[in-house]
Amino acid sequence: MKQVPIKLGPVALLLTVISICLTVMAILTFSTAGADKTMAVMFADSTQIRYTLEQGGQEFLQQTDEVLAAGGQLADVPDAKAEAGGIEKVLEEEGYRLTIRLEPAGANDYTIRQWTLEKEWEESETIDGLWQGF
Repeated sequence: MKQVPIKLGPVALLLTVISICLTVMAILTFSTAGADKTMAVMFADSTQIRYTLEQGGQEFLQQTDEVLAAGGQLADVPDAKAEAGGIEKVLEEEGYRLTIRLEPAGANDYTIRQWTLEKEWEESETIDGLWQGF
């Protein structure tokens, strides 16, 4: 019986290429997951700041309602700046600014003329810390 020689060269080469590809893909997956986590933390931080400002705005409206229910006027609301025809309240935190403008709308009532949440845009060539640790 004649035995056919097995040539392991092509098989070994194929397995080497496959293992190198799998290793590169594993490294890319790990680093991308870390970058995704960093971006998620950055988004969560900005969302927390925005929600804190929105809560402050709602508390200002509640305070305004209490002043008007007690028989006061918009000008009597504490910590509000008098504007032409109404009042304005500006809340700021970490570069974000919530501006609220109220105008009188009859006895013991008001209209919200502006409720604007802004952040000054800053151009950034890179996102610092995105790929750190990988």
